[in-house]
Amino acid sequence: MNTLFDKIWDAHVVQHVADGPDQLYIDRLYAHEVTSPQAFAGLKKRGIGCFRPDHIYCMPDHNTPTHDQDKPIADPVSRKQVDTLTQNAKDFGLTYWGMMHPNNGIIHVVGPEQGLSLPGMTIVCGDSHTSTHGAVGAIAFGIGTSEVEMVMASQCILQAKPKSMRINVEGKLGKGVTAKDVALYLMSKLTTSGATGYFVEYAGSAIRSLSMEGRLTLCNLSIEMGARGGFVAPDEVTFAYLKGKPYAPKDEDWDEAVARWKQLKSDDNAIFDKEVTFDAADIEPMITYGTNPGMGIGITHTIPAAQNSSDEKALAYMQFAAGDKMIGKPVDYVFLGACTNGRIEDFRAFAAIAKGRHKAPNVTAWLVPGSWPVMRQIEAEGIDKVLREAGFEIRQPGCSACLAMNDDKVPAGKLCVSTSNRNFEGRQGPGARTCLASPMVAAAAAVTGVITDPRTLM
Repeated sequence: MNTLFDKIWDAHVVQHVADGPDQLYIDRLYAHEVTSPQAFAGLKKRGIGCFRPDHIYCMPDHNTPTHDQDKPIADPVSRKQVDTLTQNAKDFGLTYWGMMHPNNGIIHVVGPEQGLSLPGMTIVCGDSHTSTHGAVGAIAFGIGTSEVEMVMASQCILQAKPKSMRINVEGKLGKGVTAKDVALYLMSKLTTSGATGYFVEYAGSAIRSLSMEGRLTLCNLSIEMGARGGFVAPDEVTFAYLKGKPYAPKDEDWDEAVARWKQLKSDDNAIFDKEVTFDAADIEPMITYGTNPGMGIGITHTIPAAQNSSDEKALAYMQFAAGDKMIGKPVDYVFLGACTNGRIEDFRAFAAIAKGRHKAPNVTAWLVPGSWPVMRQIEAEGIDKVLREAGFEIRQPGCSACLAMNDDKVPAGKLCVSTSNRNFEGRQGPGARTCLASPMVAAAAAVTGVITDPRTLM
């Protein structure tokens, strides 16, 4: 009896190396400006092209500014990285969606929304959060620069097969509890190394109840538990989301594809290397208090006592103390966006809290759509008007304040409630302090000026 992970992986094995890795065929490679230059340089040095250029999609996202994208990038380092990708895509004949292209955005938002990421695929990118694409029922994982070159040259990769793990979340999620809260809760229980060496299948009634946007958020954070990746078996929610997407199959091809995709599930008696189950009723809106994503608590709880010197260092950096309540702590910045929470559903959730209220005067808020299609949908639904009336401005798409590689940096010592995926020291800027949370918790902080339980505003 096989797991779904076994089925997809085994179907892509070109050759098994005795006492070594598998040669795995890759269906889709995404390339952005940060990890691709050395890979392209390696191909040029060897005088070879990309083996299957039509399977490779390129776009800048990490270094793109979130304003004035129609003008040259001011920062010379960012400009050079973006210009290099532009030239490399041209030299190798690859699909390239640059800044201001109607499809451009964060690569992990764009892939699913364009129907480029599909059930049963193997998908890689030189970026750890490639696990996001697993939400459509694919095996998706991040790879290193030398491996990016390997895929470009051969459409294959040498990879040791990870162990399989199933995380079940059963029951109904409570009021104000989102997929982001589920992910932060799982990390708080399993730690940031609890899934190391495993590929995770998320299952259970609470997972099946999640929208595709929610599943994308959950799979995005798999890597923060140490997992190689995470995915959700495709179902009617998946098919409804993908139907009509620009690059999804059409007409008879669609019907044939869905018939195939319906077979993509773990066998009833499949045995996983590890399996854990959680109760959805135990999860409340979450917030992190430390410097790794596993240092999270329910928003009504108090910060636990430090267990080791690492915890003590984290609390000192965050300027928090054991026994503190998170509720009521003053907030300087709020960031809505990233490949974790930059989709339309996230903006709807934020706007639902902000509607009829106003941004707190002490808060600087960066609201950044994950792509231009998300921006267009925000405008079509009138969400931009609701947010403007509440004192918020929507910026142009990009990775933005998720990481300090562009203009959107949180100043040293300032506290940011962020919907992104990492709260490491300096992640949002040197000396910046980050509390990870859902769009609802971020919105509640933005309108009150302090960390607030969003359920009190619903």
